[in-house]
Amino acid sequence: MLDDVLRAARAATDQAPPVGDPAYRRFVGTLGEVVEGNWDRIEEANARDVAAGRRRGLPEPLLRRIHFTAAQRPRVTALTTAVADELDRGLPAGREYEGIGGALARRVRRPLGVLLMIYEARPTVTLDGAVLPICAGNAVLLRGGTEIAETNAVLGELLTRALTEAGLPGALAQVLAGVDRAGLRELLRRDDAVDVLLPRGGPSLVDWCRATSRIPMIVGGGGVNHQYVHADADPDLAVRLVLDGKLPEPEGCTALEMALLHDAVADRFLRTLAKHADAPDVRALTLRVDDAIAGRVPPELTEALTVEPLTEADDGREFLGPTLAVRAVAGLDAAVEHVARYGTGHTEGIVTGSPRVADEYCRRVDAAAVVVNGSVRLHDGPSLGIGTEIAISTGRLHVRGPVTLSDLTTSSWRVEGNGAVRFRTP
Repeated sequence: MLDDVLRAARAATDQAPPVGDPAYRRFVGTLGEVVEGNWDRIEEANARDVAAGRRRGLPEPLLRRIHFTAAQRPRVTALTTAVADELDRGLPAGREYEGIGGALARRVRRPLGVLLMIYEARPTVTLDGAVLPICAGNAVLLRGGTEIAETNAVLGELLTRALTEAGLPGALAQVLAGVDRAGLRELLRRDDAVDVLLPRGGPSLVDWCRATSRIPMIVGGGGVNHQYVHADADPDLAVRLVLDGKLPEPEGCTALEMALLHDAVADRFLRTLAKHADAPDVRALTLRVDDAIAGRVPPELTEALTVEPLTEADDGREFLGPTLAVRAVAGLDAAVEHVARYGTGHTEGIVTGSPRVADEYCRRVDAAAVVVNGSVRLHDGPSLGIGTEIAISTGRLHVRGPVTLSDLTTSSWRVEGNGAVRFRTP
């Protein structure tokens, strides 16, 4: 079975038109139409997945990830519209270089090839994981979690339909419904047939892929993200950024997990936070505070929110829910040391009124994005004006940060020799 899937994927890349062909623009337009026209089917399939998850006793954060309802409908429309606009603008052309004898060389964009995306419970990733790779000329194999099997079956059918109606090979997108753990382990050893692996999930999934696979990876996974609030920070700004970083969608990879408060600003921060305690989304927040802060939490906060002690296990923890850890630190050095030890290199933030402090923090903190005086949620392709993204990479090779359309291509060189030679003279 796997050999058939891999042969079909490779054949599809061979048959696909070059990057920039109008067929990819037709594909995203058609996909938007067929998804919209079959929304009832998608919701019915998703309801079966959610019901099955409840019967299995899946935790609420995971069930929220499984949901694919009318709330996601505008997001799908926005995805297809945004990618269509990016395709209309075209991918950046390569610079032309002149070499010896008048030879001219320029980079030509090429697809990466066959991509394998492994992810967990988000059905939205099925569409994200198909649209961008395909529009860059790649074939993509989509292996989602069993929790969304019914939803993925419908989405896979709609992807194939959109591809064929656009004049593209249907095997450019294949949902791997019958591949169990053993089959996936075998697939991860097929570096002869799969060019790039994109695992999207928690650290355990990424670590398992690293240990099991021989395929080059673009790593997009969870983030243990911090916001350091320096002594000179405006408390109103700091609280606004921290709340935006945690709420809503606290299970997202850019969600804030811990606020690191300079001890000199901690009291002002907590008093300011108490002013927001009556907001409906804030009332759902649980604070986990360390011993240095526990006795300084204003009564208004302890009455309105759940306040619990912070434990050592909470350092480096991705809560995947409306829980925010709060820890006091002695200053910039202590904040940097904490981030270096417990951060995952995804997104880190600082709130400060000092350009010098901001520069020092950015120089010393190693992450895919460091945000100065802004929400950590800004680490997102569309929010930054970079373009639609398939993942946020925390790796160091090929791409780091938002993985956009152009990042799903490689390049080769086209050389116009114009009769030039290197070693022989005329």
